[in-house]
Order: sequence, then structure tokens, then C-alpha cells
Amino acid sequence: MKWSKWLEKWGMTSLKIKTPFLDMEWKPQDEDKNAAWELYIELLTRITTQPLDDAHGDEETALKSVYSIFPITREVIKGNGRHCIEFTKIAIVVLNQVIRPFTAKWHKLSVQGEFSNPESCQEFREELAELQAVLNIYTKMLGDMAGIEDDLSELEYEET
Repeated sequence: MKWSKWLEKWGMTSLKIKTPFLDMEWKPQDEDKNAAWELYIELLTRITTQPLDDAHGDEETALKSVYSIFPITREVIKGNGRHCIEFTKIAIVVLNQVIRPFTAKWHKLSVQGEFSNPESCQEFREELAELQAVLNIYTKMLGDMAGIEDDLSELEYEET
């Protein structure tokens, strides 16, 4: 399968990726699968993919959790070595094109004290929900790369 077809399968064709890359074969190695599993679990257990109820949570903490995906991804890449290139290709694109614009915008606004403004907090939560929708797809892509049935991303809990 080519990269373009794999990305198309997940509806991620809006990512800006050069044509030569898209025409390359998509063949994840064991290191890619291990790296994908590690990041899959990280994303699945963070605010990156879990709803932030309007009555709960803290915007600044949520922003820090989203930002933490950068050092986590770097460590996953380094820990799995240079043979996890298929994972690295998609991880870097998602970091730079999907997560970075969100964290850059909101880091600056948080430093300026915008999280004390209820309208800014609501805007943050709306944009976080948009980011979560894309990261939910990315998480499922990672599950696919890891070679697992993606049952975990569909788990929900009931409050008692």
C-alpha cells in the first residue's frame, strides 16, 4: 500500500505532504509498530482524545497535556531507533501541522492571561474539541500501524 492510500483511508488527506513521500510504500516495521503502540496509549489516556466537560477541568492543564505530546513523541522516536521511520514520518507531520498551531496560539494567549477570560476559555475548549477530533483519527491510525484492533478508543465510562 502507498502512503497516499493509507492516509486517504483515514481521511487525513488535508495534511501537507510532498508527492514523492505519498508515492512511497507504506510498510511499518516492528519498531514502527512498537512506537505506534506507545504513542497510541499516551494519546488515548490524555485530554488529547478525551472530552473536557464544560463544568470540569482546567484550560491551562489541558494545554500542558496537549503540549506534552511533543517530548513524549520525541522519546518514543528515540527509544525505538532509526528503524521506526514510517511512524516518524507521520508523527512529525502531525506534531508540526496539527498540534503545533494549536499549542503555539494558546501558549501565547495563556502567557497573556487569556485563561482568566471566560470567552477565551470557551474558545479554547471549542478549538480543543476540533483538535481532539483530528487526534482521535490519528490515534486510530496509530492503532492500525501497531497492528491492533482499535477497541480501546471506543471505550467509554459511565459515571455512577
